[in-house]
Amino acid sequence: MNLKLEKPLAFLDLETTGVNVSKDKIVEIAIIKINPDSSKEEYNKRINPEIPIPIETSEIHGIYDFDVINSPNFKAVSIEIEDFIKGCDLGGFNSNKFDIPLLVEEFYRCNIDIKIEERKLIDVQNIFHKMEQRTLVAAYQFYCNKDLTNAHSALADTAATLDVFMAQLEKYESLENNIDFLHDFSIQGLKTLDFAKRIAIDKDNNYLINFGKHKGKKVTDVFKSEPSYYSWIQSGDFTTNTKLCFKKIWNEFKKQKA
Repeated sequence: MNLKLEKPLAFLDLETTGVNVSKDKIVEIAIIKINPDSSKEEYNKRINPEIPIPIETSEIHGIYDFDVINSPNFKAVSIEIEDFIKGCDLGGFNSNKFDIPLLVEEFYRCNIDIKIEERKLIDVQNIFHKMEQRTLVAAYQFYCNKDLTNAHSALADTAATLDVFMAQLEKYESLENNIDFLHDFSIQGLKTLDFAKRIAIDKDNNYLINFGKHKGKKVTDVFKSEPSYYSWIQSGDFTTNTKLCFKKIWNEFKKQKA
């Protein structure tokens, strides 16, 4: 089945120093870009995270400090990565929760805004979990009848994810072959404004606090009753993406008050 694309779709996978989106760094990135004419392009790069890679993490993906000591840092390759995914929608396996938020954080550290809100996001894991409830290795076996022998290599995982995605489109007639549908279908659970799911969006498109003592309250109502809440968010241990989303709501709130 050929994908119906109006613009390129880039599948990506990251190997990192850990799983903390706001603090951990990329050590390898692999991207396979599918163009509207069905041609493919690949990008694969190891990156020096400039922080130690925990040994328990290295034992999972096989990348140790000495493997990346002479590799460029993310800032050095940020422009070429930005150029490679320019104009692309993005996809991956567990990418809405991890890979894309962490990549966005790395770009923010370089003062680059890739305007993630303007891109459609396809999470193959969410499609998989809604249909079958398995892992990538099992998904590869289930959909493609192949063993993923090089799991946790970024390029191998990315290629396997793309294969699984194409097999999913073939298998399930209920999956529409268009990016808007697949973007919506990739959303798991509550619709949120930010990747960390701190700001929920209700059926009337109101923004709600999704954690802590104000959970369930409208963000603007909290701003009215407790103006210091916004400052607390901006100085707290939240991801850059979450802080920017609160900032957007705060600026709109201040305009309405003016």
